[in-house]
Amino acid sequence: MSPTRSQASVEAARTFEALVADEWAWRLEQFPRLASLAGDHRYDDRLERVDAASRQTRLLRWRETKAALARIDVQALSPTQRVDHAVYANQIDTLLGELEHGGALMPMDGDSAFFTYLPDLWREQPMHTPAQLRVHLRRLAAIPLYFADHIELLREALQRGMVLPAIVMQGRDRPLQQMLAHPGPEATPFFEPFRKLPAAWPEAERQALCNEARCVIGEQVLPAYRVLADFMRDEYLPRTRSSLAAHDLPGGEAFYAERVRAYTTRPLNARQVHEQGLQEVARIGADMQRLMRECGFSGEMDAFLAHLRTDPRYYPRSGDELLARASWIAKRIDGVLPRFFGKLPRQPFGVAPVPDEIAPFYTSGRYVPAPAEGDQAALYWVNTCKLDSRAWYALPALTLHEAVPGHHLQTALAAENTGQPMFRRLDALSAHGEGWALYAEFRGSEMGIYTTPLDEFGRASYEMWRACRLVVDTGLHAFGWSRERAQQYMREHTALSEHEITTEVDRYIGWPGQALSYKIGEIAFRGLRRELEALLGASFDLRAFHDHALSLGCVPLPTLEQEMRAWAAGVAT
Repeated sequence: MSPTRSQASVEAARTFEALVADEWAWRLEQFPRLASLAGDHRYDDRLERVDAASRQTRLLRWRETKAALARIDVQALSPTQRVDHAVYANQIDTLLGELEHGGALMPMDGDSAFFTYLPDLWREQPMHTPAQLRVHLRRLAAIPLYFADHIELLREALQRGMVLPAIVMQGRDRPLQQMLAHPGPEATPFFEPFRKLPAAWPEAERQALCNEARCVIGEQVLPAYRVLADFMRDEYLPRTRSSLAAHDLPGGEAFYAERVRAYTTRPLNARQVHEQGLQEVARIGADMQRLMRECGFSGEMDAFLAHLRTDPRYYPRSGDELLARASWIAKRIDGVLPRFFGKLPRQPFGVAPVPDEIAPFYTSGRYVPAPAEGDQAALYWVNTCKLDSRAWYALPALTLHEAVPGHHLQTALAAENTGQPMFRRLDALSAHGEGWALYAEFRGSEMGIYTTPLDEFGRASYEMWRACRLVVDTGLHAFGWSRERAQQYMREHTALSEHEITTEVDRYIGWPGQALSYKIGEIAFRGLRRELEALLGASFDLRAFHDHALSLGCVPLPTLEQEMRAWAAGVAT
């Protein structure tokens, strides 16, 4: 390298590192929960501001950041910094997209809302000393301002027409009503960290903390819930829209295009995604036909699906039974992981039910990562509501996806990768994360997790579910599909229960584009594996392939492909 080039590289590296360090430090102050999860506890007593002034400040800051990034010579950076640059630039683009296209005006979606995570705030910060508990109480005391900001934001959204469809919002204020139905502060989830204070602490200290908690919850938190519940009932819900499509929003076509880009990390349009979905549906449908015959069923697919949806043999009788089976499958997977992965995380995970207040409209399972510091484990949530919708044959695939080797392996290893900057360690890029988790479902076959043809059929049905998302999400938001048409398409092609079909379609209506990330990401992982197996032949090491893919953390799919090909080239030489 010439001296001039070397100087240029040093300068580019310094400029990039300084830009990131400055913006990241500012971002942590802007988003206190993110700081807590990152192990920076300076802002544990705060919640995010979403008032108009704060949003405008962020808009201007990220526009400046994007312009500064564009001035950096990426080729002058080191290979590692080029990956950092790609991840960071994608983050800035996504944050800007939320503000520029109106997504920030919809802090609720078909899955969750700005208020649904609040009862679990205590899991996100240290709670080992009386001082830390009091810091947490100050965060709870910020809930009234947090709700007031959101009411202001939602009023602006109503004025601008950036509102969710009515069908998606039916019952979504239930968590607010359930919180208000508790007989007192001690009965609420907010009191959880105060229920069993260490016996070694002085009795007077314990009593004082409990009294302070009762006061904050009873005099600040619950009244704020009442104000928000009244606003939702009287102002927001009556003015939600009857139409479904993102295209129907002001600037809706650009909004949906940005959602597609953000969730796939590829320059795809709705038509391309739709057509790819149709191709995948046809391919997986043939696989499901084969597996149906292996299950010993001689009729047509629609009859087989009806049989699976209605026969009680295929469903648990209690929530405890479902949790026990999920836990057993997870431990079976743990037993074979070392054959397929050379590096495993230190962070454990537990199995727990989806909280009651959100379970009726929640998906079948979810992974909840642990904070960067503290004594909280990650969680694999299993939905124990509507047991006649939680089929046994789908549980192995669900566990492979949400727990191991899916989200837990990926997320915990990323968090433990201290060689990467924190903005990469905490990134939950959907195309990469969900793509990996769906790839993990597929890999369950070679891991021996699917023990019957019906289990394999459940795996194929889950893959079909994600392929249908490419068709249904684009159909709903770009091509004028009705809710009924989307439901019927899912009904005809998957083994999902009626309840799951309803909740899933409503999720896509209320969360445009997110559903695309799963199959688009999985296609990338499976394609890379086929490509590199063919390239390396006998030199291909599956454990090394998996380890390198996970070592990257969450990266845009083009970056994933670039880095894995570079890894393979190194192996080949």
